[in-house]
Amino acid sequence: MSAAFQSIWQLSRLLASGASTSVALVREHLDRIERLDGKLHAFVDVYADEALAAAEGLDRLRGAGVLLGPLHGVTVAVKDLFDIDGRPVTGGSVSLPARISDVTATVVTRLRGAGAIVLGKTHTVEFAFGGWGTNATMGTPWNPWDLATHRVPGGSSSGSAVAVAAGLACAAIGTDTGGSVRIPAGLCGLVGLKTTHGLVSRHGLLELCPTHDTVGPLTRDVRDCATMLDVLAGPDPLDAPTCAAPVRRVSQELERGVRGLRVWVLPQDEREGVEAEVLDACDAAVGVLRDLGATLVERALPQRLAESMAVAGSLMSAEGYANLGSLFERDELTFDPHVRRRILLGRGIGAARYIELLRARARAQVAMLQAMDGVDACVFPTNAITAIPLEEVDELATPLSRFGRFVNLLNLCSVAVPAGLSSAGLPISVQFIGRPFAEPLVLRMAFAFEQATRPTPLLPPGMA
Repeated sequence: MSAAFQSIWQLSRLLASGASTSVALVREHLDRIERLDGKLHAFVDVYADEALAAAEGLDRLRGAGVLLGPLHGVTVAVKDLFDIDGRPVTGGSVSLPARISDVTATVVTRLRGAGAIVLGKTHTVEFAFGGWGTNATMGTPWNPWDLATHRVPGGSSSGSAVAVAAGLACAAIGTDTGGSVRIPAGLCGLVGLKTTHGLVSRHGLLELCPTHDTVGPLTRDVRDCATMLDVLAGPDPLDAPTCAAPVRRVSQELERGVRGLRVWVLPQDEREGVEAEVLDACDAAVGVLRDLGATLVERALPQRLAESMAVAGSLMSAEGYANLGSLFERDELTFDPHVRRRILLGRGIGAARYIELLRARARAQVAMLQAMDGVDACVFPTNAITAIPLEEVDELATPLSRFGRFVNLLNLCSVAVPAGLSSAGLPISVQFIGRPFAEPLVLRMAFAFEQATRPTPLLPPGMA
């Protein structure tokens, strides 16, 4: 297998043995970007010279016996919502000239501190407000699982998912406000983690919905996801909600198995409208967990997913308008019309309604935690459908948010994991959903499932 598709833990062994170098890895990724990204459209900006210089320095450090951390010498891509000092940040928008950042996001600082090489910035839905992954003004990345038909990559972390799935980077950083890490991970055959709000710093992030915005990695497998989280998570005085975040290493918990755990399966009344092959894959996944020693639990959700979607959607519009409304009200500027509509919906949400939405959210969070008594985690589909052709997208419909938004609304954590391919050869994904700050548990369950079903990452045909 090409080094471009090796997992971080595999590459670390190659680099440690001297079988490869960081310079060689960066050159391979840059070559793939040059050959493939004209079509895939994953990157907004590529830092070729800086990446090669960093790789040379990291190879010298390794030769001297110095390792900066678990990401020493591997590559990452960063969603174009994060500040990197001296680099432009657009947020996926052409409405104004790109702003040159004068600070660096905490997550980027931590990645570099652990030895990662930042290859560049990746495309996003404009200001991260959309699940299909489309961007009417800057272009929509191409899902690499079908090179003949332009299919949706999922959003809003569209470019990050495409970059990793196509072997243009070892891993990537995205944001998840209503599924925006998990949706593209699911459609592109990757692992994507929605972290608990307050676990990973959002300093240096262009915010959409501060009560729901979270930061998480997209990787080839669960072990890489845990390694990335070990680097990213923890208190940051520049982002107050993280000051109560636990300090721990989740990668050390992966191999404990699932025997004795209790798994909440998808309720019957939430199965309507989900693709049959997605339901089959989800049912098969819980069957695997049962065979590994877990107990399956059937019960209704305390609040239907449709109601959770509505509350979360209103909060996203209200906070999105508070953050960006003055910009989107300017008729002389160019915006993605679908994002503009979503933002301007917040115009009509007044203070009293907003407070009631927050109260409704708090009630739903309490009800869910009570309902999870005696349950360790839920195993639901990540997406109700597989990737559809771009020409079939209905921007007024939100099928990709159905199983995503409620996790953000309730401040749960969730990891999306590949669960096979459809009859059309498109990725299907399931997500392991846990209580706030239960990342070690959901990653442990995801790892057990992955090892039992798919010990090697999925590769899009024609990408190797």
